[in-house]
Parts: sequence; structure tokens; C-alpha cells
Amino acid sequence: MGRAFVYVIVGGGVAAGYAALEFTKRGVPPGELCIISEEPVAPYERPALSKGYLLPEAPARLPSFHTCVGANEERLTPKWYNEHGIELVLGTRVMSADVRRKTLVTATGETISYKILIIATGARALKLEEFGLSGSDAENVCYLRDLADANRLVNVMKSCSGGNAVVIGGGYIGMECAASLVINKINVTMVFPEAHCMARLFTPKIASYYEEYYKSKGVKFVKGTVLSSFDMDSNGKVVAVNLRDGNRLPTDMVVVGIGIRPNTSLIEGQLTLEKGGIKVTGRLQSSNSSVYAVGDVAAFPLKLLGETRRLEHVDSARKSAKHAVAAIMEPDKTDEFDYLPFFYSRVFTLSWQFYGDNVGEVVHYGNFSGTTFGAYWVNKGRLVGSFLEGGTKEEYEAIAKATRLQPVVEDLAELETQGLGFALGVSQKPLPSTPVDGKTVPGLVLGKSLYPLHATAGVILAASIAAFAYWYGRRRRRW
Repeated sequence: MGRAFVYVIVGGGVAAGYAALEFTKRGVPPGELCIISEEPVAPYERPALSKGYLLPEAPARLPSFHTCVGANEERLTPKWYNEHGIELVLGTRVMSADVRRKTLVTATGETISYKILIIATGARALKLEEFGLSGSDAENVCYLRDLADANRLVNVMKSCSGGNAVVIGGGYIGMECAASLVINKINVTMVFPEAHCMARLFTPKIASYYEEYYKSKGVKFVKGTVLSSFDMDSNGKVVAVNLRDGNRLPTDMVVVGIGIRPNTSLIEGQLTLEKGGIKVTGRLQSSNSSVYAVGDVAAFPLKLLGETRRLEHVDSARKSAKHAVAAIMEPDKTDEFDYLPFFYSRVFTLSWQFYGDNVGEVVHYGNFSGTTFGAYWVNKGRLVGSFLEGGTKEEYEAIAKATRLQPVVEDLAELETQGLGFALGVSQKPLPSTPVDGKTVPGLVLGKSLYPLHATAGVILAASIAAFAYWYGRRRRRW
């Protein structure tokens, strides 16, 4: 026995929710769309799991953060899906897919057929065992990827208040979980092999600011080494973390955040893969014309940078999902996906945003002893990336616009002097056209400061006027 749908989405994360909303906006008839998810709940905003969900007081709980509240749109509860005739198949794993025959087989043995398939399977958290280590099954070792992980982490935190925690990993999950542990009155030590936190994005100077802030909250850092083993008690609970550099860290709990891996096993051997994900076109269409891929699992052409990228962030998941649906429903009216990479985080009272790419020369600006500072990345003479901590809504919008426009920058010292003012200026006025590689593109040339030239010209002009006035006065006395 089986069922047939026009559109099927495999995966029930952020991208699935935003795709569902876009389908309804574009008039999909009831009964044509099905979402199959391993999770037992309707799609939700995953970033909440490492932020509001872990708060000790007034924590976020479903249904408050179902998609699509993260983009200030409708909150899609199970009732919403029912009212719009969208079939939610929850708590169900798809065991196999045949993209040639356009069929899926679930763990229950049901065959579901489709005309168009959207793969939104996201990614899974890397486990210690994949690095030759053991201990993931210990009751006080936690990961954070889905709602079940979050519930487990909350329960372990409650049992460890006032105790010690070791966070393995210095990326997004490590930094955000460390902040939540501190708020829950747990002593935190972070361990990672890199020279500084958020090594894939932050410069050493930016990282130093956040590390010092975390230290002021009691967080300790052990850098340049990795986990080698756990010490367990008789109940199989971790009591200490042993590091490769010989350090031993007594602990009451461990949080592991060492990266993710795209979930592509369902279609491997059937679709073209690249960058660890499913290779898609600018319309998010895979090597099979009836299959699309969105979110963490999609490797798509990034027009702004001229290369294929696979991005692991909620903003990319939201926007790629909406674009794929537009391309499916109205192909003649839909251009290629033109995405500006965007990453953000909010921890403690801090809040930063990054746009573009972190390649080329870095120019820092602002007060690194205060609350507002940032950085620009300039590659091949153009602004390609922007970072800002402590900005206003208008300031974040300004750095986003400036990064998308990629203005020419000839003088890095002048860019540092102007700082945030440069992005604000670029965003508030139209840019002249500049020829680049034989093409005309928007551009604004930031060269050496013209103030000295202006001043010199002013002095010469003033002297000329004074000389003329003196000569003219002498002539008048002669008349």
C-alpha cells in the first residue's frame, strides 16, 4: 500500500517549514504536499535550542518557536498544516529513495510516490566515535542538534547546577552552549584544538574580545589540544575528561560540539554530490530535474563569490527553501538564487552579525574595549565581508548592503579611519558604475583621503583672494 503526492519534502527542519509556507502562499492545493520527518513534532526554529530553550527561567518551549516565527511570519502549528491540507508524516524515517521511479520507502514499509521531491534532510552532529573515541552513550555526555538532544541537555544541566562542565569544541554550538551553562550556574571549561574560538570565521583579534568576555563570566579555555578519553565511574558516568596534552579535567557533564555532516546517504549514487552536499543549480535543482535540495544539505552556486558553497546556517535554510518553491511553482518568473552569506549569534548581552566572505585582508575598526566594533574583509581591491558587534538594526542593514555592493577599496588605512561610517555612507547613496573585468558593476572607490588636497586648495584660494583684494584696493585709491 502507498500514497501519492505532487510534492514531497523529506526532512522536517527549518527549511521544511519555510518551504511549506511558501507553497501555501503560491496556492498549492490541499492534499498535494507531504512532509516526512524523523522528528515527532512539526518544523521548528532550530536556533532556539541553543538559546532560549536552555534558559533556567522562562525557557522557550513549543509551540512558541515553530517555524516561521524566526522571520517574523506565521507560526505553523500542527493545526495550521491540517487546515492547509498539508500531510505531516512525523516520527518517520525514509529508508530508501528511488529518484528514477520517484518513490520513497519509509521505516513502516509504506511507499510514497511524488512528482517533485525537495530534500531538506539537513545535517547530523558528528559523534566522538567518528574520531576513534568512545563515550557518547554516557548519561552525562550531551550533543545538541534536535529537540530530543535539547531535552536531554536541559535535564543534565538541572542535575549539575553548581557543578563543572567541559565543552568540547569552540564553534557555534560550543560558544552558545557554554554561555547557557554559565547562565545555569555551571562552571565551564572549553576545550578545542584551534588557536582561538570560532576559528572558521573570527580573526584572532575578534576572537580575543569574546574569549575575554567569557573569561569575565568564569569560563576557562584550554586551546591547542583535544579530548583523548573519559574517566568513568561504576555507573558509566563521566567524571573526568583526559586531554591529549596530559591535562585531566574533573567534570559533572560534557557537551560535545565538534561539527556536523550533511545527511546525503538517502540519495548517494543517484545524485551528483559536491562540497559534501547535493550539487544543485541556481534554482536549487539537483542532477535529477524532479529533485531539489535546500538548507545544510545543498551545495549551490554562490553568485556573489562566483563559486559553489554549502552553508550551514538557518538563514540559508530559510531562503533557499523559499527560492526552491518559487522555482518549482513559477519557473518562468524565478531568477537564480542570489544569496548573500549571513551568520549571526547572540550570547549573554552580546550580538554580532557577519555578511559575505572572510577572505583577503582584514581591517578592524571601532572600540574593542567597548561594546561596538567590527571588521571588513577586502579581497582583490573590493569589500567582500563585513562583521559587526553591538550594532543597531540600521547599522546591520548597512553592512549587509555594503557587502552585497562590493565597493572598490584602494586605501585600507582610510577604510579603518571611516570604520562603520563607510558602510553607512555606501548604503545611503547610489553607487556609480565601475568597470571590472570588462563589465560594468556598481562601485564606490575608497581611495586616499582628499582632505589634505582640499585643505591645500583652500589655502591657495584664500591667498589668491587676499592678493586680489589688496591689488583692487590699491587701484581704487588711485581712481
